[in-house]
Amino acid sequence: MLIRWSAAAATAMMLSNPVLLQGASAADKPTDPQIAHIAYTAGVIDINAAKQAQKKAKNKDVKAFAEDMLRDHEAVNKQALALVKKLNVTPEDNETSKALSKQAADKMAELDKLDGAAFDKAYVANEVAYHKAVNGALETQLIPSASNAELKSLLQTGLKIFQGHQQHAEHIAAELK
Repeated sequence: MLIRWSAAAATAMMLSNPVLLQGASAADKPTDPQIAHIAYTAGVIDINAAKQAQKKAKNKDVKAFAEDMLRDHEAVNKQALALVKKLNVTPEDNETSKALSKQAADKMAELDKLDGAAFDKAYVANEVAYHKAVNGALETQLIPSASNAELKSLLQTGLKIFQGHQQHAEHIAAELK
């Protein structure tokens, strides 16, 4: 459950052309179980991307960034898993989480073909785009749609952490040019 939620979140972060809740209307407002799944999936996606970067990255700053991503997203997903267990909520797979997972798999395959500085630049550029997408979805869709106060609070905490990730990735991207 939680692994899927992180994966969705991670996938969202990895996409340079994200579809995270694009075109969603009020009638399409995600439920708390769907939000939990999307958020967890997104986290898993970034965890997997960080693991890939730990193996392939050559730049020390990129490697350190990947270590931060792994640590932070695993911690947030652990909190999310504890919360859904406490609330007795089963995260619900949905079109958004499915799209995120597919796009993440495609992006991971694309990045896997790169090495050295080309990988480093592409990974960091993807992290910038992914965090922008996830942060935007958290602000405009997921947090406002969450009904449960504890879920909303966890999402708000995650947003603050992920905004820091975006700034960090933007800084590294500027250094790699």
